[in-house]
Amino acid sequence: MRILFITATRAGDAILSTGLLNHLIAQHPDALVTVACGPVAAPLFRAVPNLETIVVLDKKPLSLHWVALWAVAVGHVWDVLVDLRNSPMSYLLFARRRYRRGSGRGSVHRVRQLARVLGLAEPPAPHVWTTDADRAEARRLIPDGPPVLAVAPTANWPVKIWPAASFVRLIEDLSAPDGILPGARVAVFGHADERPLAQPVIDAVPPERRIDLVGCGDLLLAHACLERCAFFVGNDSGLMHLAAASGIPTLGLFGPSRADHYAPWGPRTAVASTTIPCEELMRTWRQDTSDTRSMMESLSVDSAAAEARALWRRCADAPA
Repeated sequence: MRILFITATRAGDAILSTGLLNHLIAQHPDALVTVACGPVAAPLFRAVPNLETIVVLDKKPLSLHWVALWAVAVGHVWDVLVDLRNSPMSYLLFARRRYRRGSGRGSVHRVRQLARVLGLAEPPAPHVWTTDADRAEARRLIPDGPPVLAVAPTANWPVKIWPAASFVRLIEDLSAPDGILPGARVAVFGHADERPLAQPVIDAVPPERRIDLVGCGDLLLAHACLERCAFFVGNDSGLMHLAAASGIPTLGLFGPSRADHYAPWGPRTAVASTTIPCEELMRTWRQDTSDTRSMMESLSVDSAAAEARALWRRCADAPA
């Protein structure tokens, strides 16, 4: 039996889709799995059970990137084909069961939208597979010791990045003697090319408590590292969704992106939002789309800290 799973280019959307793939694998544990996705998301799937291949859809002119998928997939009969990209290419492949995302995204969370693809009443939570090697490397990068506050001060869109100075003040609050993680070590996450954005936050953490993980490995290693952390706070990004999937308390910071669609998913998550609504911020941005300055300034450190403390208390009070 074979499953073809065509998913997103962006890491965040791909992470949110992993619950759907996990559901299919649970239903068909012996099936061979082929995943087609963008290059940024591809490492996310390298530990999928019974993985046959990952087809990297590196965008090309005239949609020629779909030819790579056709070349790999055309020779097989697919028992289950799930196309979350609604690509015309998937119609050219033989499938006994074919599922495609609806044309409208609706007004519900992305995880619920994806559940509708398979007609599931209960949305499957994102699930990331990792390896013993990733966990061993994570133990090396984050050795046993005081609890770790994970911070992701970057994002793929500058306007939704909370100012570095605000992250620094929030770290000081959460790791203060009366904070949720007194004296915590601080692990700063980010892609290698985002180092200039993350560096002010890294530099503000005392060296003896600093764990610099910017550019250290791929998404699965980041996931294994996040599993070793006690709490996560970060902008709306793939790392935020990865933290939520790891099961640690996860606070997402939102402004010019829709929390009702993309908030971190799960019972151990929360959102801190700007006082200026998303719709208003987006109207302002559309007036000058070349302006890439942060639109997150109306989210105060006090507000973010209050949400973090409330989430921490809720997770502490929840049944084990």
